[in-house]
Amino acid sequence: MSLNPLIYHITHLDNLTSIINDDGLWSDSHVIAMGKQIECIGMSEIKQKRLELPVTCNAADCVGDYVPFNFCPRSVMLYIIYKGNHPSLTYHGGQEPIIHLEADLHEVVRWAEEKRCRWAFSSTNAGAHYSEFYNSLDLINKLDWEAIESDNFSERYAKEGKQAEFLVYGFFPWELIKRIGVYSPQIRSIVLESITRVEHRPTVEVMRNWYF
Repeated sequence: MSLNPLIYHITHLDNLTSIINDDGLWSDSHVIAMGKQIECIGMSEIKQKRLELPVTCNAADCVGDYVPFNFCPRSVMLYIIYKGNHPSLTYHGGQEPIIHLEADLHEVVRWAEEKRCRWAFSSTNAGAHYSEFYNSLDLINKLDWEAIESDNFSERYAKEGKQAEFLVYGFFPWELIKRIGVYSPQIRSIVLESITRVEHRPTVEVMRNWYF
């Protein structure tokens, strides 16, 4: 485990303007409540399930009430998007337009504590009924960091551990995004143009090793 863990949210390039205009990312339940239209890259069945599954360490909250992050780029979900053959996947635009939004875990927790914003992390996919939830960084070693940092998740234990999530309740501020990782120079140019007039401009880098 790194001394300064980073967290990653993936989204479609087409959602970037909306994220900038909102000054951050909304959870799925808030997106639905507000009637926002976004380019969805997830699986609708799983997203619906997450709206109902409890975050057990924060009573009364459901997974879909939180903005999700992984603890690594090149996630299992990105692999599913890359393969494009999962029966529940409705998005088939490939991995190229997918961007990674990177933030610093400790900085995010400090912000959340100051704002009294609930947060949690899960032992595996937060949409799995058997996932365990925690809301103390003292328990961060409960995660399988070997699996998280591995590029090979063909083994079940690695695949499960790699899907651990960090969750922020309701809204995640744009100002906490430190870097945007993209697939190609072409996508980088589009992202740079999108953030030209924004006060907070994260570093934008082509990170081909974050993709398949």
